[in-house]
Amino acid sequence: MGIKGLQGFVARVCPDACRTVDLKEMAEKHRIDHPDVLPVIVVDAMSCVRRWYTPESWVCGGQWREYLAVLEDFIETFKAAGIELVFYFDGVVEEKKRDEWIKRRQQNNREIANLFQFIKAHRKQPGREMFVLPSALPTFTRFALKALGQKTVCTLQEADFEVAAYGLQHNCMGILGQDSDYLIYNTSPYFSIEKLCLDRLVTVMYSREDLCRVLGLSMKHLPLFACLLGNDVVPENLLEGFWHKCLVTCSSRNRSYNRRTSIILAVANYISKIPCSYSSLKHLEGMLPLGSDNTLLHRGMESYLLPGQQSPWIPPDARNFKMSSGQEGTAMCRDKEIFQLAKEHHIQSENYAIFNILSNGELECSNSLEDDCDTEIPGQALIYRPARQHIYSVLLESEKDGACPLVKEWFVYCGNTLEQPELIQPLQPPIPGGTPNLKTLWFAKGPDVEKQRYSTFLACFHLQDAMEELQALEAPVAAFCCLLTYLMMQVSSLSLEDLNAFVALILCLRGKSAAELATLQLVQVDPRAVHLGAVLVRGLTTLLMANSACGFPFSMDDLMPWKVFDGKLFQEKYQKSHRSCSLEELLEGNESLYTPFQNLKALICKACALKKRTIQSRPRGNGFITETHQRELNPRFQQTHRSSLVSPYHNQMRGNLWRNPQPQG
Repeated sequence: MGIKGLQGFVARVCPDACRTVDLKEMAEKHRIDHPDVLPVIVVDAMSCVRRWYTPESWVCGGQWREYLAVLEDFIETFKAAGIELVFYFDGVVEEKKRDEWIKRRQQNNREIANLFQFIKAHRKQPGREMFVLPSALPTFTRFALKALGQKTVCTLQEADFEVAAYGLQHNCMGILGQDSDYLIYNTSPYFSIEKLCLDRLVTVMYSREDLCRVLGLSMKHLPLFACLLGNDVVPENLLEGFWHKCLVTCSSRNRSYNRRTSIILAVANYISKIPCSYSSLKHLEGMLPLGSDNTLLHRGMESYLLPGQQSPWIPPDARNFKMSSGQEGTAMCRDKEIFQLAKEHHIQSENYAIFNILSNGELECSNSLEDDCDTEIPGQALIYRPARQHIYSVLLESEKDGACPLVKEWFVYCGNTLEQPELIQPLQPPIPGGTPNLKTLWFAKGPDVEKQRYSTFLACFHLQDAMEELQALEAPVAAFCCLLTYLMMQVSSLSLEDLNAFVALILCLRGKSAAELATLQLVQVDPRAVHLGAVLVRGLTTLLMANSACGFPFSMDDLMPWKVFDGKLFQEKYQKSHRSCSLEELLEGNESLYTPFQNLKALICKACALKKRTIQSRPRGNGFITETHQRELNPRFQQTHRSSLVSPYHNQMRGNLWRNPQPQG
């Protein structure tokens, strides 16, 4: 997460350390210097996601096909210059950073509350100054890059360390990101994603050497410098007294500088005058109010030492270096074969959340674009908790000795203070004969096992009775119907109009290009539809987790939002549905979608009825701006879709939405 104020300090006080570079020219020089290898840039993806999301609409749940096209263009631009990219994503929230993670989540909550106030007041998306990432964007970015053929790594510890280590070990051309910690690590050159001009492949390179020259330090001083300014290991509140001493004794303080800049210069001045030795480090630790945690400075220094590196401040016999975590010693999963496969899939970005659960029984979920004032729709964390409890049981049931271990959840939702994790009890899914063994689901082969994977997946959502009908559908449609049925069962305030909007979305999205979706213009934005869009997308991550746990009955690609969701298109369908427009208008005049529409609705309503859930009509059209022109109606579509009562399901599914009723391998 970096050192507060350091990036701005470099830009203001050390402009020579901010060099404009042409990445094409650097790649050519790299090829000359290293003729046997391609120039590689290792990308800190989490610090780039905000920059990558450039579609005009962001509030409605995500313009996923447009976003996919943006990522593809980004990759192709580097490929054309002969530069290979390797993408790194944070795979864990380390315990030392939990407090900072919570602070950011609380700040995001305030931003999202302001966002919904704006939407309710103006019925439109605010400007980019209020931009909030679409829900689950980093998660699906990982899978998008992997689908686009890129090497994508999910880390076992904080990503900046693994990025810096990869850059050093593979002699990479550079690191692309936006984190001041990359100024501290002694690794590859650090390029700015914020300053990147993609069409010319020009950006700013931050020079550690020039920073050291301005500060009067050497490279070996930088880790201590970072720790004494406050970072992810050493909190700033322990350093106030030390800063005061540095400011008092630093004669070169420039009155025109702000306090943070003065502190940076004063700390550098202090460090430059003490010997580079372990005894100096111990003396500094004695000066700081570290309490019982008197090795904090030592650990902070070590966090910047990459594999093979030494420091004059820490002798080799005092090091406690660990390249990667993995929790093998304390893992909740005691089966080494299962644990190893989960770890490999995690690193290769092939599963979702499984390793975190099997390694330390912990899971977190960041903010979603949810309206905390809408009490009719629970937080997505609560909506999907019953499904997660079943998934936890699938993963941990074989580990129990009489009782399944509890899972610690850090999920953001209204009313959760995040002061401590919630302890969640795994619950067996309703499978006759009990939950299948994880080794069977993950390693066994054959049609019977494929059927077992599919039925276990459905049982996590209480939909095993609809297995035959769902298997008759194309995989993305089946997964979407599974999610939508679960959602309708869990949230009693969802209406027939909501259901119609979602079903029309999945049908009308087929065949629409990113460019076509980009041209779609909304007259206004409805806040409840924004909330529902975020809930639906978070539901897709729950499908990913269930799919990973059950041995991949679906391809992960079939569960991606660009296959089944578009924010603006959903807004349009939602508003039309709640205005009680005709089915013809809802389905864009495409008569061939009429039967699939009725059949998908029938499937979902039948499954809900089996659970005693009747979906009622509840139009909310009063707040919408109506369209002035009326389309001439085809006689076949004369009744509105709202009054189309669900007929019994007759398994009339046919056409290209359906497939042979066989389980997916």
